[in-house]
Amino acid sequence: MGLDIDLSVNIGGLKLKNPIMTASGCFSYGQEASEIFDLSLLGGVITKSLTYLPREGHPPPKVCETEAGMLNAIGLSNVGIVNFLAEKLPFLEKLDTACVVSIAGSTMDEYARLARKLAEHESVHALEVNISCPNVNEGGLEFGAEPGPAGKVIAAVKKEFPRTVIAKLSPNVTDIVEIAESVADSGADAVSLINTLVGTAIDINTRSFKISNVFGGLSGPAVRPVALAMVYKVVSNLDIPVIGIGGISTTSDALEFLLAGASAVQVGTACFIDPKAPLKIIDGLKKYMQNQKIYDINDIIGTVGNR
Repeated sequence: MGLDIDLSVNIGGLKLKNPIMTASGCFSYGQEASEIFDLSLLGGVITKSLTYLPREGHPPPKVCETEAGMLNAIGLSNVGIVNFLAEKLPFLEKLDTACVVSIAGSTMDEYARLARKLAEHESVHALEVNISCPNVNEGGLEFGAEPGPAGKVIAAVKKEFPRTVIAKLSPNVTDIVEIAESVADSGADAVSLINTLVGTAIDINTRSFKISNVFGGLSGPAVRPVALAMVYKVVSNLDIPVIGIGGISTTSDALEFLLAGASAVQVGTACFIDPKAPLKIIDGLKKYMQNQKIYDINDIIGTVGNR
């Protein structure tokens, strides 16, 4: 007889049936992937980042492959909050899984307005606050690049949204722990890390950049060791739930993050190669736990070095 495996986790009040979520931007708003498998099998679905008004984003080419991942410069193209509420949220409301809406903004007020609108909808279980976007009011820097602005954004969102608020942190900083401390002190219920690393690529034959924006976000297996290190640093220094992101493609990858202390993980770039990668990871976690004779996934989290 097999063990009765419990994969459920709790992240700052957000209850997930299992620790596997889709990463923002890699599953759009969920409808396309629903034609491939039942999204209710996931721990949670995280939407493409929303801005208040629709955005077209950068012109093509927007993505290119690298040796161990992908560069993207989408430019936050999205339908905007009004269209999202009318056209996308009704589908997400029908899913038997956590609905996490990613929000992004150019100003503090934009983040607050988005949070206020989404707070009206109980079916939005949590917000993931993308603070890696241009900060127009403070000289074009990323909000998440410095502790002060990062904390102010989270405080503004938390004031408007009564449920779980997750701060998505940028790795392009001097000290990830310092940024995590700031958002935690400002009311973040959890942090997710990491967002993409800055990179570029050049076509040597045309002598031109492979993406129109020149710089893009590097994701995929190439960033996994960096992401894992940052997760462990934050977990080791702060008492706040962490969601791991970065090059997670297999069960082994996910387990590394869980062992390092992440309470959940997000699968992103791997979905472009195999849309069912998240489901395979869920099945793999069950098999691992059965082999290890572990009943509760929480008995794995943060146990690296404990044997």
